[in-house]
Amino acid sequence: MRIYEELFIVRPDASEEVIDSLIGQLESVIGEEGGLVDKVDKWGLRKLAYRVMKHDEGFYVLIQFQADPGVVKELERRLRVSEDVLKFLTVRIDEHLRWLEKRKKIREKRALRRPPPPPVAPALPAEPVHAAPGEPLKEEK
Repeated sequence: MRIYEELFIVRPDASEEVIDSLIGQLESVIGEEGGLVDKVDKWGLRKLAYRVMKHDEGFYVLIQFQADPGVVKELERRLRVSEDVLKFLTVRIDEHLRWLEKRKKIREKRALRRPPPPPVAPALPAEPVHAAPGEPLKEEK
């Protein structure tokens, strides 16, 4: 199984029920194929960078899930045919997470090899304040 993120943008005039039914449909497809939905985030209505199908805004939804590659094909097919979806993007993130874990282990090993920091020396007494050349010495209070 691999970990994916599916981000899709729904028409701004779509009702909350339409958005929830679309999310439910995608979750059921993932579940039927033996996948697991980790997280569903509704980002809400946001301005688009450019007009898409005569819309300047869209309702963003992010789903993070674990599934086989065949499930992604089915999800993308359903999103492509849906009239409510303006755009969608699927990203495989398990390789990135694996890379982050590897980097974390390397940093921990490196930290163990470093010598401990030297103890902090006590503070030195303040030096007297000297005046610029040709001026009388200033006294501290």
